[in-house]
Amino acid sequence: MREPLHRLPATRLAQMIAIGEASPETVTRSFIDAIREREHEVQAFAWFDADHALAAARMLHLVSRRGPLHGLPFAVKDNIDTQEMPTGYGSAIYDGHRPDIDAICVAQLKGAGAFVLGKTVSAELANFTPGPTRNPHQIEHTPGGSSSGSAAAVAAHFAPIALGTQTAGSVIRPAAFCGVVGYKPSPGLIPRAGVKPNSDLLDEVGVFARGVDDAALAAAVMAAKPAWKDLPHDGQRGASPIIGLVPTSQANAAAPSMLAALDNVFRHLLQRGARRADVTWPRVFDGLFAAQRNVQLFETARALAAEFAYRRGQLSGRLIELIEQGRALSVDEYAAALQLRRACIAAIDSLFGAADLIITPSAPGEAPKGLGSTGDPVFNRPWHLLGCPMLSLPVPHSLGHGESGLPLGVSLVGRPGEDARLWAAAGWIEAKLRSATESVAPRAPEMLAMR
Repeated sequence: MREPLHRLPATRLAQMIAIGEASPETVTRSFIDAIREREHEVQAFAWFDADHALAAARMLHLVSRRGPLHGLPFAVKDNIDTQEMPTGYGSAIYDGHRPDIDAICVAQLKGAGAFVLGKTVSAELANFTPGPTRNPHQIEHTPGGSSSGSAAAVAAHFAPIALGTQTAGSVIRPAAFCGVVGYKPSPGLIPRAGVKPNSDLLDEVGVFARGVDDAALAAAVMAAKPAWKDLPHDGQRGASPIIGLVPTSQANAAAPSMLAALDNVFRHLLQRGARRADVTWPRVFDGLFAAQRNVQLFETARALAAEFAYRRGQLSGRLIELIEQGRALSVDEYAAALQLRRACIAAIDSLFGAADLIITPSAPGEAPKGLGSTGDPVFNRPWHLLGCPMLSLPVPHSLGHGESGLPLGVSLVGRPGEDARLWAAAGWIEAKLRSATESVAPRAPEMLAMR
């Protein structure tokens, strides 16, 4: 039986459209069918209109100039500006707001031939107060945040690619909770003009997809790399990487199932040809956890100063509390956090050593039960403050899973600015992890989603 179009990789769909095996409209209709089947329980979208999506797809069928993403729909987190549909930033304050222009990252994807399928749910102003989105694998569990809708949309096969943002762990953590690939770039690689700001230092645009190839293609387009084909996809993989295992000094915050899965993944990769680097977490790096939090609080309090001053009554109690914490931080405390960041970046070779990348938990464990919290970004904070590129990969069920059977994620972390090196290693690692999936009768995400 032929696989439904909405379950195929984005790279495969792009190929099918390019050779006339499928049209943008038939691809879009398949995603619309998936949305109609499960959106009422997943609630991934803040705005979606099937007629609008079909009209956009039909227009692309008439376009003669075709880019690498021609005809592909993609979903956009609701804190990223879109000219053709509302952008509410996850807040009642901006209900019905319609930006004049697209965010640059959206414009770049559209320039490559893709089109916006809909806007996905963001936590309130991309902070910690969750929206209504549920985890597609088990709907009583959180999908994570703040890019909850984008991660859930990709996991539920509502979209082949989705955009999110990260200030602490808002791409990596929901990717892990939802069992998809999540990529957070080095600072400045993907333009963030047109994204509602929280932190000038920390905000980054990220990508969700169901495979490394798909995420690499979207990221390369947004990074305006004309040689996007040089990134690992279509079976092109790098050499076996040198990898180090670092659960950080916060390993006691991880569930036993997460630590076991991390160890299983590391051993599996070594058995299949990866080379091991002995990596030690420097004690001075312990301060990065608190430093990241202080930078985020300090800068978010100032980024949201207008909302706090004039629309406080429309903010959640949780966000008001966070802003007040940021306002209470002194300039000296903020400066000390930045000083530690600079010192640790200068000493980053003492952490990585000979390793091409470091493997670490994407989250403390599986998605927590309940929708009142988006989970803890503890394992994302230090890497994000350092500016390291990160890629979260789902752990094959045969190598580990959460206590409730939900997905776990491991993060591949590279040195700042070495995104291409990370992508090459990620392609190799994904292929080796797939062999673990194939060697044991798998429990496929789509089966979990139907429970």
